[in-house]
Formats: sequence, C-alpha cells, structure tokens
Amino acid sequence: MTPDTLPTRAQALAVLHEWVQNVNLRKHCYAVEAAMRAYARKMAGDEERWGLAGLIHDFDWEKHPDLERHPMKGVEFLRAEGWPDDVCRAVLGHAVHSGVPRDTDMARALYACDELSGFLVACALVQPGKSLDEVEVASVRKKMKRVDFARNVNRDDIVQGATELGVELDAHIAFTLDAMRAIRGELGL
Repeated sequence: MTPDTLPTRAQALAVLHEWVQNVNLRKHCYAVEAAMRAYARKMAGDEERWGLAGLIHDFDWEKHPDLERHPMKGVEFLRAEGWPDDVCRAVLGHAVHSGVPRDTDMARALYACDELSGFLVACALVQPGKSLDEVEVASVRKKMKRVDFARNVNRDDIVQGATELGVELDAHIAFTLDAMRAIRGELGL
C-alpha cells in the first residue's frame, strides 16, 4: 500500500481484529465508525476514509494502554503499513494528549464521536432492555452531570468535540445515537 492508497474496510478489520481481542473495544470502534460514516454523509466527506478513521482509532489500545504510547505507537504502525496521512493525523488528533491539531472535518468528527459513542453505550446498558432505542437525549444530558455514571468517559471531551465540530450538543447526541442505532445488532444494543 502506498501512502495515498486507502485500505479497504476488510483490511482495516483484519488489523483491528489482530490487535484487539476485547469484544467491547471492537464494538466501540464499530460504533465510532458508524458515527463517522454518518457525519461524512452529512458534511460531504469521504465516507470510506472517515469510516476507516473511526474503525481504527483505538486499535492499539490493548497493546499500548497508556497516554504515553496510545495512539502514537499505533500510528507508527499504520504509517509503516502505508495508511494515508490524513487518517493517521485524525487518529492522532482524537487524543488530546498527542498535541496533533484537529485541522480537518474528519479529525474534528472523530474527536467529537469517540467519547460520546462510549457514553451512549453506557446509557443503553442501564436501560431495562439494554437498547439504544430506549436512550433519549434528555436522559443522556442528565447522566452527563452524574460523576458516578460512566466515570471513565470525559464529559469535557464530549462538549468540546461538539463545539469544535460546530454542532449543538443535543443535536450531536441525537445524530450520533441515530448512527449507532443503524448498527444496533452489531453492537448488541
């Protein structure tokens, strides 16, 4: 693969499944991919490119589960494999600590969708039917105020992500929720 060649989804899935054994982390990547594809359609972006950025963004977390190495070590691998620079930069930019600016719509969308996707899964899992269909924007906003709920999810990143993307937070929550509902079966929600 040359640096300008976009990998196929099958190639990206092969990398994800080789590096990630945790089923829930894989599902998180699928959820972010779905949100990224939806935002690409909305913002006239390249749906394949944006989707792959979402799918692969956390692929190195199990091997490099700390802020010193994730996602920098993973991106080193992607670059060595010839992944496009804009996808690599978006993956780096989703991690604030990388210092890489989110200077494209794709990078801003990835940052905006990452933490929110995880939070929406947590919101679904506390519903009686453990379903995304039971999650409402108002209840998501209420849960965001509870420090005892999904405490590993950075609420500031969710709010800042929507701001950087230029969308109102409630609209962003609803849009991401709808995108994730489209793959509810794959997510088990």
